[in-house]
Amino acid sequence: MKKILEGKKIAVIAESKFIPEEMQAYQTGFGLYGAQVDFVSRIWYGDYKPNSTIFYSDVDPSDQEPWQSPEKLTVEKDISAVTLDDYAAVIMSANYVSVRLRWSENTAFTDPRELVRSAPVARFFAEAMKRRDIVKGALCHGLWILTPYPELLKGRKVTCHTVVMADILNCGAEVVVKDADNGGKEPAKVVVDEDLITGFSKHEALPFIEAIAGAIVNRKRPCVHGD
Repeated sequence: MKKILEGKKIAVIAESKFIPEEMQAYQTGFGLYGAQVDFVSRIWYGDYKPNSTIFYSDVDPSDQEPWQSPEKLTVEKDISAVTLDDYAAVIMSANYVSVRLRWSENTAFTDPRELVRSAPVARFFAEAMKRRDIVKGALCHGLWILTPYPELLKGRKVTCHTVVMADILNCGAEVVVKDADNGGKEPAKVVVDEDLITGFSKHEALPFIEAIAGAIVNRKRPCVHGD
C-alpha cells in the first residue's frame, strides 16, 4: 500500500466503553498508510495528574460475565497537552466514548449551556471543527460529542447510528440516506462532507479510514458526500 500519509499524525479520542476492533483498525489501517496514531483522552483523577491511564473496552470489569474479559487501552496523552496543529485528523471513537467525555466536573454554573460546553474534549473537538485544514471523523455514536455545539453541525451532511440520530437531526444536520433493499431508505454507511467524515457503525471502520485518508490528502480541495 502506498504510504500517502507518511509523516502525518492522527489523534483518536478514546475512553472506556471503546470497541477493541475499531481501535485495532485505526492502528493497522492508518499505519499501512504511513501515519502515526495517537490515542488521546482526559487523564486525570481530581487534582492528581498521572502520566497515563487505562481504559476498558465495552465489557467492564464490574459487569462482565465470567467467560468475558474486557480489553485494555493505555492512553498517555492528555487532551490538555496536545495541540491541533500536530494532527492531520481528529477522530471521535464509536460506542459510548463520546457520552462519557461530555461529562464535566463543574458543579457551579449560571447557564446550563455553559456547563455542557465546558467538557474539555467537547471543546477540543469543537475547536477542531472550526479548522477546515484538519479532517474530523466521527463513527457510530461519535457525533454526540458535538451536541453541545449544535451550530457546528447545522447544515452538515452526515451519517450516524440510529440511536443518536434524533440528537443529530435536532442540531440541524442532514442525515444522508440511500435506497434500501426493502424499498425504503437507510442511513448512508460513510459520508464525506468536505473536512467532516462520518460512519454509520463499527462495521464501516475500514471504508471510514479510507475516506479519512483520502480527505487528508485532498483536504485543501472540496469533497462531495457519498456512501
